[in-house]
Amino acid sequence: MKKIFIFLIAVILFNKSNAQSIEEYHQTANAFMIKGDYTNALMVLTSALLTNPDNMLLNKDMAQYYYLQNDYQRALDKIFPLLTKDSADDQCFQIAGNVYKALSKVAECEALYKNGIAKFPTSGPLYNELGELLWAQQNNEAIRYWEKGIEKDPSYPQNYYNATKYYYRSGEKSWTILYGEIFVNMDPRNVKTPEIKTMILQSYKKLFGEFSENQLSKDSNAFVKKFLTNMYKQRDLSSLGITTSSLIMIRTRFLLDWNHAQTDSIVFQLFTYHQQLLQEGLFEAYNQWLFGAAENLVNFQNWVQNHPAAYDNFVKYHKNHLFKMPSGQYYH
Repeated sequence: MKKIFIFLIAVILFNKSNAQSIEEYHQTANAFMIKGDYTNALMVLTSALLTNPDNMLLNKDMAQYYYLQNDYQRALDKIFPLLTKDSADDQCFQIAGNVYKALSKVAECEALYKNGIAKFPTSGPLYNELGELLWAQQNNEAIRYWEKGIEKDPSYPQNYYNATKYYYRSGEKSWTILYGEIFVNMDPRNVKTPEIKTMILQSYKKLFGEFSENQLSKDSNAFVKKFLTNMYKQRDLSSLGITTSSLIMIRTRFLLDWNHAQTDSIVFQLFTYHQQLLQEGLFEAYNQWLFGAAENLVNFQNWVQNHPAAYDNFVKYHKNHLFKMPSGQYYH
């Protein structure tokens, strides 16, 4: 009995060590690929696959290696057999989709993404990839998939980014503002964040500059109607233009009215976050961060220079309170 126990412990320890070594291979190979050192990445992956030829993680890494090396046929040969395995994840479909796109196999790629979504119906990345594939063909069905990605996987930021750009182009101001602000909070260090901040500011200008009573009666979406009703209550504050300063006042009063009128079941995490910032005394600094540079970079830099403590406190708070959208708050 004692020998059996010792044997079982040895097996457990061996498996644990093996799993750790696979993860180490994965991390090491990916670190080399990120640096563009493909020779060392290949060396690590080849060595790892000699002793773990069926490991899903390592085979995905090798397919990604071939893709980054523009060796698309070998990448496809490596990733395609993985798609039918029970252990396949949505990343397998992402990698395969990238290879199909590189090979200009659009129809195959679209079918692949749809199969992936059928298998992983809550995968934000797959909805986003399919939307981008369709948009590259100037197919407006793209927005349907970005919206579905937001609904099914609300913590994945890229669908918000693409939906924001789509609505900005189409002149839909409310969702440009809302989705855009969600994106920049979820992914504040993204190089696309300044672009989206500018779109949000311009959409506020259009929202108040193109105000019409008919717009409220036309919109049948209860969430948007409430958003616009409470936003347009503040239009007297826009009489001297939409600036960072006026938006701070407008959005503060909007927030108070929104919460005061909260007699329905609408709960929206973005506005809850605004309330938290207001309570912490950080709402002005947050709005400066959101709109200041987009409006006037020099003025924003001067504000930061004149309010170093307020801005530092906001930056620390923003960094330590990562924004995420929860499930169940989809209102489009």
